[in-house]
Amino acid sequence: MDLKMLAAQHAVSFIKNKDKVGLGAGSTIAFIVDLLTAEVKNGLKINFFTSSFTTWQLLQKKGFNVQSIAAMAELDIYLDGCDQFDKDLNALKSGGGIHTREKLLASMAKQFLLVGDVSKYSEQFDTRFPLVIELLPEAFSYVPMCVQKLFPDVKILFRMSDKKDGMVITENGNYLLDAWFPKWPNLEFLNTSLKQVTGVVETSLFYKLAHKAVIAGVDGIKIMERNA
Repeated sequence: MDLKMLAAQHAVSFIKNKDKVGLGAGSTIAFIVDLLTAEVKNGLKINFFTSSFTTWQLLQKKGFNVQSIAAMAELDIYLDGCDQFDKDLNALKSGGGIHTREKLLASMAKQFLLVGDVSKYSEQFDTRFPLVIELLPEAFSYVPMCVQKLFPDVKILFRMSDKKDGMVITENGNYLLDAWFPKWPNLEFLNTSLKQVTGVVETSLFYKLAHKAVIAGVDGIKIMERNA
């Protein structure tokens, strides 16, 4: 069986009737949508919210009504994948560039589950993925200067579009800055210091947000829980 499908099957078991459910993006989330479609046909009632346009399209295609994030202050559960997560369930979500909305839903959730296969886990972050910073266009020069002062060894690059000439523009109308570290700094300091820089909207570091991780491997399912 596909490990992502196995993880999705187990993650769905955490969803209860009448839950307000937030969903992120990715292939594992697509499996979760398929599984929930069958559960809803069997009588499960769910209110859906999503940070992803792709997931929104998939839910619409399945006939679900996706509610506005702005209309809700709290979710029962949020499920999402990631690029990588560590032993403390800190996660990097650097690929899609929608981490601000993803982090909003994760923060709103009583229970935030990371879902994926064992390849996503590393005891500590390696350097395969950047930290992504969403910033205001007006902070185009200021934010990179501040980041470089805080972390002199970091390599910073604005994310460029492969579909048009120019930079990637987020759904919020902002820019994305990829920060590549030769070695990851202390994550608590990284999280706090960058969010204090004026012009930074959010980063792709999900620091102490996930409550559990559902990981599928060749030996089956493993559940990790974050220490308080």
